[in-house]
Amino acid sequence: MTVVSFEPGKARTVNSDLDEGGSYTIDKTFSEVKADDFDGLVVPGGTVGADKLRGSDEAIGFIRAFFDQKKPVAAICHAPWTLIEAGVVEGRNLTSYPTLKVDIENAGGAWSNEEVVVDNGLVTSRDPDDLPAFCAKLVEEIAAGN
Repeated sequence: MTVVSFEPGKARTVNSDLDEGGSYTIDKTFSEVKADDFDGLVVPGGTVGADKLRGSDEAIGFIRAFFDQKKPVAAICHAPWTLIEAGVVEGRNLTSYPTLKVDIENAGGAWSNEEVVVDNGLVTSRDPDDLPAFCAKLVEEIAAGN
């Protein structure tokens, strides 16, 4: 696993956008990586992080490259905001945190209220309660080479 972010140092996580989570060492910055170097991508959820990612052309280009190369991508909670920004939602089935339903539909995607949805290598889930199903499906997709 490689943690990628905007700048070197530590990435701080939060739970439910309110409670302090863990912190992780950033292995690479977006300027140092390309999708060619990875087997798949997990885009983290949360409103603050997902909003920051979708506002970055560099991050969105990195995410879009995984779709261009037909590599597995997993997105949970508010992370589908980044997929909308990357222009990869149209014609796909996915789920997310419920408040993104209209955004996904407006981008041409089909939203469903399920713990995990898989669509041609894209794995999506609604929230942290869905993590067991989300992780299991992500492993299946990577193992299958999707």
